[in-house]
Amino acid sequence: MQPITHDSFVIERTYQAPPAQVFAAWADPAIKARWFIGPEGWAAIRRELDFRIGGEEVLHGRIKATETLYEARYYEIVAAERIVFVYDMHLSGKHHSVSLASVEFASMAGGTKLLFTEAVAFLDGTPSAEARKNGTGTHLDRIAQLLERSTTSRACVNA
Repeated sequence: MQPITHDSFVIERTYQAPPAQVFAAWADPAIKARWFIGPEGWAAIRRELDFRIGGEEVLHGRIKATETLYEARYYEIVAAERIVFVYDMHLSGKHHSVSLASVEFASMAGGTKLLFTEAVAFLDGTPSAEARKNGTGTHLDRIAQLLERSTTSRACVNA
């Protein structure tokens, strides 16, 4: 049996969009499906999002010979302010980790400051959360790209 490794991390991002728009990237299934994806070569098998307190989210996918299964449950949702959830990660049928995560949205001049905090217990001997932090950072960067495209599209339509 592998020892449990505990780790945590915090990521801060700023977006040039109001908190309600950044929050929508988490709450709207169609928008979330555009940024909450696996790495290059990953393909979705199943995606579900029941975004409400007590609701669950499932993202099941495959990259090469590895299947990934993300299963989350939402514990607190305050529109445009915060989200608190717990999630399990399974890799090829093995329980990889359990995490408690929070996302906080704060209005600031010209946009939103997002603070993502995660505490993780790795069940398979993974030594640290460095790779998880990098992957989460990539997801948060994709949100910025989506928001930029959305703003550019609206500017072109309104011109």
